[in-house]
Amino acid sequence: MVHRITLLHSIDPRGGKVGGVETHVRLMLSRHPDTVSMLLVGIDERGDLEIGKPVRVEFDGRSIDFLPVVHIPGETMHAAAKKISQSVTLRFTLGILRHLATIRRLSASGDTASTEIERFEQAIPAWLIGHPVVQLVHNEGTKGDKMDSLLGRYWWLHRLSEKIALALATRVVGVNPNIIARYEREMPSIARKSEFMTVSVDTERFPAAAFPTDDVFRVVFAGRLDAFKDPPLMFETLRRLHAKLGGKLEFHYVGTSDPHRDKEFAAIEPFTVRHGFQTGDGVSAIMRTCHAGILTSYFEGMPCYLLEALSSGRPVGAIRLSQYDPLIEAGVSGFLVERPEDRAAAAEAMADGFVRLAADIAAGHLDPEAIRAKVTPYSVAVQMPKLFERHTALGRNRSRPHQPAVASPANSRSH
Repeated sequence: MVHRITLLHSIDPRGGKVGGVETHVRLMLSRHPDTVSMLLVGIDERGDLEIGKPVRVEFDGRSIDFLPVVHIPGETMHAAAKKISQSVTLRFTLGILRHLATIRRLSASGDTASTEIERFEQAIPAWLIGHPVVQLVHNEGTKGDKMDSLLGRYWWLHRLSEKIALALATRVVGVNPNIIARYEREMPSIARKSEFMTVSVDTERFPAAAFPTDDVFRVVFAGRLDAFKDPPLMFETLRRLHAKLGGKLEFHYVGTSDPHRDKEFAAIEPFTVRHGFQTGDGVSAIMRTCHAGILTSYFEGMPCYLLEALSSGRPVGAIRLSQYDPLIEAGVSGFLVERPEDRAAAAEAMADGFVRLAADIAAGHLDPEAIRAKVTPYSVAVQMPKLFERHTALGRNRSRPHQPAVASPANSRSH
């Protein structure tokens, strides 16, 4: 029997969109078992595909079906929307609805079927496809948190989307325990169909390596420089660290965000190496040339970058979030700093932590293999089979999937 998973996410599998959610989606596409076939409903970044026409593409050595439902150039996707009409999420969701009939036909090509979504906004279209829906919840941000996207201004819409999505989902997977704890407190009925499972890390692609032995300390960050990541604190930490280390510091940034939008970047630009978009193999190679990672976020789900750094045997210095506690252990895999209200105090504490970390690495007190061991429970080999089993079990339990009546889309052109 073959189980068909329809994955809805605003991504082009051939494109350069980066982030933790995108890493998860790419792992789903590359690591699905032979008993599963994948249909990705996504975005055409290049403008070379016919919208609404499925194509067979090779992704990381695996063959998947790809249905682009809207064309959005890659450079447009990297910028935060300033108004609703520019929202990638809205344009993508409308594209799904426009081509819903095609998606429903393609989604039913297996013996059993299910749908997975990463964003609440796609919940209604996912439900209309007619198969059990697995909703992944990647973030636990709250109203008032710093955000680049329109969510900061339209938080009520996000919360409404969340309520609808959780109600319609057959299974809910939260990527950190705080998400599940909130559901247990506030939504017991949702908690009963929820479970905690972090995003996974490809430990084969991110092997541990010995630390570089030269006297330049290298700090790496991979991902988007969204406002909730607090880039100004990250940059100010690195400025102070550069001074404390007598200039023997490099910052390596992997990602497509423009760091110049934060004025604090100017002070660290002379010792920053910008790598732009990289494949997983590229990120892995860069991490092995560096000594440590940095995280200064106000909130997170479970950052893939954190798991990848630790898998590479690299300690991480971070502003503490509770989900980091099992992973970042003082004297073993990095350090955590409680966020003080004063930004200067936070940057100073972080910089001092990295000075100690650099000294410990130079003295041979940290073991890359011991750091890597922290992420063994989160490896693809451990977690991905569980997630795919959730999907196939839902399909077996729904031998006759519900097929809601929907009107034919007006436009027949139909992550």
